[in-house]
Amino acid sequence: MKLNGTHTRSIMRTEDGAGVRILDQRDLPWKVTWVELRDAATAARAIREMWTRGAPLIGAVAAYGLAMALAAGDDLDEARDTLAAARPTAVNLQWALDQVADAVRNLPHPSRAAAALARADAIAEEDVALNLAIGRHGLAILRDLHAKNPGRPVNVLMHCNPGWLATVDYGTATAPLYLAHDEGLPVHVWVDETRPRNQGALTAFELAGHGVPHTYITDNAGGHLMMQGLVDAVFVGTDRVTANGDVCNKIGTYLKALAAADNGVPFYVALPYTTFDPATPTGADVPIEERGGDEVAMIGATRITDAPVTNPAFDVTPARLVTGYITERGLMARIG
Repeated sequence: MKLNGTHTRSIMRTEDGAGVRILDQRDLPWKVTWVELRDAATAARAIREMWTRGAPLIGAVAAYGLAMALAAGDDLDEARDTLAAARPTAVNLQWALDQVADAVRNLPHPSRAAAALARADAIAEEDVALNLAIGRHGLAILRDLHAKNPGRPVNVLMHCNPGWLATVDYGTATAPLYLAHDEGLPVHVWVDETRPRNQGALTAFELAGHGVPHTYITDNAGGHLMMQGLVDAVFVGTDRVTANGDVCNKIGTYLKALAAADNGVPFYVALPYTTFDPATPTGADVPIEERGGDEVAMIGATRITDAPVTNPAFDVTPARLVTGYITERGLMARIG
């Protein structure tokens, strides 16, 4: 997508091909900083400390991290376990590591690093193609919504950052909006702030870079906007969809789904097949990442409370609240 008017991707190889460059998302939206990852330990740290984030993107970063580990002569299984432990909830992380490990396990050791790097490249390229396909299927939803009210923009509410900063390019839930904007379909996005990490600011940064109209709102404003008839649909991404269709996504997603159901607003979840986890029966079986309390208790350098803090990073939206799943294969009423 566009960054300062120039097409870019959120991850790319370094000039010598031995490492990768990623946007340090801790600096966004205030400053654009590229950092180089050249070993598995740094890749794991970047995932754990959220230099980089988003289920598809951390899968790609982990894949390259495992390739770098093999180039350094590290043990395959040890490096894989270290990277897998960086963040436990997003299924793409484990999927990508399995893909690389399966591609090299039966190869002689001198051939493993090159094969791992090739598989990581393929994972990144596939992610772009998947997101573009998701975008085309989601665009059909936006066209239908606009046909019902042709005199005004389609208003979409979005939680967290399911955009190109969370993938390699296009994003999942943002891809339909980018394609709609590019074809001249009027769209407007209500952007949840998404506390405590404020990933909504990243969505706003993206949308501004591409010229998509948007308004930044507090997390608690979404229900009110739905009651006022100002939301035509909710689009979200996801870090994992379980076998029964439950959706594990950034904390606060469940409340948006409840508000959407109460107000008759369609609630769509955009995901590639890599985010579907048929091995996990329901959302109750998903490990929910508990992050440090300072993310909530601190605003910048200022501590706002000394109270005990619990900080779950994700919640689960039951499948019964999902209108449809936008996948690379089309819109599905059910998944699995």
